Amino acid sequence: MLFSNEKIKEFSSKIKQLVDSSPISELETNIHALFQGALTKMDLVTREEFDIQASLLARAQQQLKVLEDKIAALEQANTPKN
Repeated sequence: MLFSNEKIKEFSSKIKQLVDSSPISELETNIHALFQGALTKMDLVTREEFDIQASLLARAQQQLKVLEDKIAALEQANTPKN
């Protein structure tokens, strides 16, 4: 049994009306709100913010290494030689 284009369009239209009038139509809005809330709770940062913090950390680590080397040199200079 073949369906005519008119019957297919009518059937499609009825399905669309059914979906639009059902709670399914609210599903997209609810899912969007759910994801938005979950992402907000995760306290995520942008890639730019992450890169800035990573470069600041690398600089702080370099400075720490320089200071550690200076302390080691000072301690070695102050160690009495026998």
